[in-house]
Amino acid sequence: MTDIRIQIYLKNLLNIRFIHELQVINLALKFHPKLGSIVICDYRTGFMPPEMVKERLAIVVSPRLPNRADLCTVVPLSQTPPHKNIRYQCKVELPVDPPPPFNGQAKWAKADMLATVGLSRLTLPYTGRDAVTGRRKYLDIVIEPAEMEKVRAAMRNALDL
Repeated sequence: MTDIRIQIYLKNLLNIRFIHELQVINLALKFHPKLGSIVICDYRTGFMPPEMVKERLAIVVSPRLPNRADLCTVVPLSQTPPHKNIRYQCKVELPVDPPPPFNGQAKWAKADMLATVGLSRLTLPYTGRDAVTGRRKYLDIVIEPAEMEKVRAAMRNALDL
């Protein structure tokens, strides 16, 4: 490749990355989700292994707090059951099947990995685009109170409360 071709390639690559970042920012929640809501949390930036480092479904476990409007505490969900029966993880049944790649109503709450994150990391699960408007169609999934109590018990165990 010539120097000019390399420069054009890099410029196009940077533009694509910039556009992708803008799209991610525009999809972020602009409101605090309800307690028990299922959201997609982007752990890809600012976290390092063994912390969460990918997008995951998560359960909102905090209400909107005064002076903390842009923060939300979540517990990540896993599609894989734990290897051992441990008290800080629990099985959670979602009321509806989330869209791919998060299929399946049975999930495991990883209460030991709870995190307070900015709303800019969160979006709602979406199923595609509206045929008429072209806008994304989002799912408003909220777990049942009994499921939320199981998550709270796992959080208490994780935090030794």
